[in-house]
Amino acid sequence: MTLTHTDDYQRADGSTARLTFAEPEGVIRGGLVVLHEAEGVTDGVKLLLASLASEGWLTVAPHFAGEDVTSQDLLDATDVTVAWLTDHGVEADLMGVVGFDLGGTAALVVASHRRLGAAVSVGGQGFTELPTLVEIAGKLTSPWLGMYGDSGDETGAIEVEQLRDAAASAKVATNVVRYPGANHRFDADPGASAEAWQRTLDWFDAHLR
Repeated sequence: MTLTHTDDYQRADGSTARLTFAEPEGVIRGGLVVLHEAEGVTDGVKLLLASLASEGWLTVAPHFAGEDVTSQDLLDATDVTVAWLTDHGVEADLMGVVGFDLGGTAALVVASHRRLGAAVSVGGQGFTELPTLVEIAGKLTSPWLGMYGDSGDETGAIEVEQLRDAAASAKVATNVVRYPGANHRFDADPGASAEAWQRTLDWFDAHLR
């Protein structure tokens, strides 16, 4: 099993940022920034880091504040993490960002403000802020895959379709997949969860090369 490690990374200005990372056992295909959920870098996030590392990706999760995090906080944390990946020899076009749950919303924010090789959002809280998410999706600057459950209700389905339409207006490749009946964490639908995982791997395979 791939192990995760946590360390402090010293920035150019002398300050430090806490990062948790996992390294592939073989050749590094590229680097992935993993944006965590509201509870922080949990065991589940560490498992995600390890699982992606087992696929050949150097994975790293920045530690940032919980639900009160701002867009600028996310961008600052991502910039530091990208600098760490650069220091470890990963080229810019081989870097991506991925987030699950609240991290899924965070990944969408990053993908609309930074130019990375690929981005993936799996689920995401914050649909009460849907007009903001729709506006962000139309300004995507990184190829983005979004996968969302609609919780089995009509309102959820309409919201996901609105997000799909907004993303389609961006000038980069996008794909929004809706899973009828799945919740935002996908934990009640193993089939949807497994398919979302494979779609995530396929998206990075296609765009980070």
